[in-house]
Amino acid sequence: MCNPGTKEGVTVKDGRFARVWPANELFFGEVRSRGGLIGIAVDPLTSHECGNQRYLAIRWLDQCLALRLPFDDGGALRSIDKSRAWLAVTPGLRAVPATEFKGDVSLSTWLPNEEFAKLWMQYVKDTKVEDLTRPPSPRSLSLESGVLTWIAKADMESGIEKFLILRDGELIGEVVSNAPNRFGRQIFQGLLYSDTPTLPLSEMQFVVKNSGQHGNSEYQVVTVNTVGRRSEPSLGIRATVATPNP
Repeated sequence: MCNPGTKEGVTVKDGRFARVWPANELFFGEVRSRGGLIGIAVDPLTSHECGNQRYLAIRWLDQCLALRLPFDDGGALRSIDKSRAWLAVTPGLRAVPATEFKGDVSLSTWLPNEEFAKLWMQYVKDTKVEDLTRPPSPRSLSLESGVLTWIAKADMESGIEKFLILRDGELIGEVVSNAPNRFGRQIFQGLLYSDTPTLPLSEMQFVVKNSGQHGNSEYQVVTVNTVGRRSEPSLGIRATVATPNP
């Protein structure tokens, strides 16, 4: 899947990266004309930076691996099943089942199935790739001297935006990143021009105000991904009020 930004010569024809699109067209045309299963997804928001491209790329790889990997351990790679493919004009905004495509197939964008075609159509429109899965729950909570910390596993499909802090099931705060993201969705660890977190990394911690007044309260953390879906609350940790030494 070729994934240029629209400002790399697709709609913006001048500038530093204007020659990317003509070169991409030549490469695509050569591969596709020989029956290669290749597509183009133009990012409508960016130039050469990564932006929101990861959210489509991961789903593309998932779909292709599911079609290619053997059913049994140690088995041979399978040939790609083309029977459910969708096609689109290159570059384009709308895909249809391959049996309904009226254009030149040798220049069409190939998409493995309806599920991915719908994600592709959303991406080339505004990059808001749908994700119906919840992010993983945070783990390894610790509360020491009024500071709550935790560990979070990455949300591979959509990335983490923020964390919600619960006390006895009630929301008492949010932990968000101050790192701006000029190139895509706001994510907790920020994003450089490439697909790399900004430094210093945002810390997963929350200062519990007046924690001594809430002895034996239970604290939990919820992960929120970049499409607003919430994880199940983490396992709780209880605050305890230390007994002063005599």
